[in-house]
Amino acid sequence: MAAALFADRIPDHADSVEVSSAGLLEGGTAVPEEVLEVMAPYGIDLRAHRSRRLTQPLLEGADLVLGMSRRHVQEAVLLDPPSWPQAFKLKELVRRGEAIGPRRPDQGLRSWIDDAHGHRTRSTLANYSDTDDVEDPYGGPIAGYRSVADELAVLTRQLAGFLWPEDG
Repeated sequence: MAAALFADRIPDHADSVEVSSAGLLEGGTAVPEEVLEVMAPYGIDLRAHRSRRLTQPLLEGADLVLGMSRRHVQEAVLLDPPSWPQAFKLKELVRRGEAIGPRRPDQGLRSWIDDAHGHRTRSTLANYSDTDDVEDPYGGPIAGYRSVADELAVLTRQLAGFLWPEDG
């Protein structure tokens, strides 16, 4: 849901951006019916989407790696240690974006991500706090999926606004 919403938020004039999605479970699984239902109001059809497992080649060269939870970021950094400076929980990056402000007109995407990374240390990955985690609605009631979709819509809109500010 997050990848589809984020891809939908990227302005047409934006940098050349490829958004992809991968997870920790085996790939090839279709999107649950609940996801199809809650994404429809956003004009997003994920019927053709199939899950895929996160791998080191998917991470190589990525400008930005977003996880919904600390565990996702941990796994990404374990698979591809050089991805650490650009690996964030989505909520964490939005929070950091609020602190540093939107990307300046003369600032490259990677420079803004570096600013957001700041002085984080890998030891934060050992922290057991779920403060910046997005709840996984899988297997729960449709209301949980709807709540997560709404939360992701707000977060992805905020992140896109930081990366591609309209006045930039």
